[in-house]
Amino acid sequence: MRSTWWDRVNPWRALAGLPREVWVLCAATLVNKAGSMVLPFFVLYLTRDAGLSVSASSLMVLLYGAGALVAAPVAGRLSDRLGPIRIMRWSLLTSGLILLLFPVARGTSAIVAMTLALSVASESFRPANLTIMGDLVTPERRKTAFALNRLAINLGMSIGPALGGFLATVSFRWLFVVDGGTAIAAGAILVASHFPPHRQSPGSRQLEEAVASHLRLSGAHRDRRLLYFLAAMFPVAFVFFQHISSMPIYLVRDLKLSEAAYGLLFTVNTLLIVFLEVGINSATAHWPHRRTLALGAILCGAGFGALAWARDIWQVAATVVVWTFGEMFLFPGMADYLTDIAPAARRGEYMGLSQMMMGLAFMLGPWAGLQILALYGGKTLWLLMLILGIGASLLMTRLKGSGHAARESALPLPTTAPSTEP
Repeated sequence: MRSTWWDRVNPWRALAGLPREVWVLCAATLVNKAGSMVLPFFVLYLTRDAGLSVSASSLMVLLYGAGALVAAPVAGRLSDRLGPIRIMRWSLLTSGLILLLFPVARGTSAIVAMTLALSVASESFRPANLTIMGDLVTPERRKTAFALNRLAINLGMSIGPALGGFLATVSFRWLFVVDGGTAIAAGAILVASHFPPHRQSPGSRQLEEAVASHLRLSGAHRDRRLLYFLAAMFPVAFVFFQHISSMPIYLVRDLKLSEAAYGLLFTVNTLLIVFLEVGINSATAHWPHRRTLALGAILCGAGFGALAWARDIWQVAATVVVWTFGEMFLFPGMADYLTDIAPAARRGEYMGLSQMMMGLAFMLGPWAGLQILALYGGKTLWLLMLILGIGASLLMTRLKGSGHAARESALPLPTTAPSTEP
């Protein structure tokens, strides 16, 4: 049958043939993210409902980031030993339970304990999720699978915070009820779904061995390609996280845009990702990693850097378009590169270390951006972001192992005895 014009230009055609398990994972992610509303309103909850000061609330956010720093590499290592699907199920069900109980916590000590527990449980999901995506598809389909995963995340995040704003006017506690309920529902989807046996069979001592081995210097820490990539990725992640701190302050306070206008900019970001990211990553799947990642880094730097000259909503929207295109190249390309360079049996470890680096950028980027904005002004801040983006792009052009890995078989083909996982 002859292909039609729509068949040739349809950006979703690349999704055909992805394994059923990938769709199940993305469905669970969509359900989870559609109820993701506690973190965007966390500081407001702490100050208005829990009675904490602004400074104490900011420390709670920092504490959440610290918990994520610890959770990410450990969860990655456990994903290699026990299987990523086990870690994802545990993360969703446990974080859901913690969210339901969180409003009961009163007093600083109880909130500290719940914040740390929530951070460790919920942030363990990401490295496991990236690991299993790399396991389930062949190398030439990985960018498409990672892009589909990000599509599910962004669709969910377009629902969660908006719904959370309405619920917060009723009661902040409803945020925790809905967020916890959707996390448990997403976990139930994964529990009810069958996944291929993991590449290693978990034994009775593997949890202990995985945690103990994490405390020793591992091969990943000695992989120069990984260390170089993380060093190159950090400055552009530092730039990217300005969208949650210095960017809103600069737009509302300095450019006099309304909060509603600022919210619409993220609608632009989400719509671009929903309609274009899958097609872009499918069309560029054959590109070498260094090209994809260098382009993503320079676009992110240019988008945020251009804020130094933006003066109205249309000019600001144009900068958002630029860095959104950078985001669409950068993050699927990042996961694809890590999957390629990691030994098959240690992909979780590599993903965990990358998420630890992202957590560090999440902690330092927003804080440092606000300090620079306060001391030196917006133009200095955004020009510095441009320089960081250019520097990261130049580093990306020198990535080692930038060709795709050999076309190894995707799961299910365990290398040891069959898994006993239910």
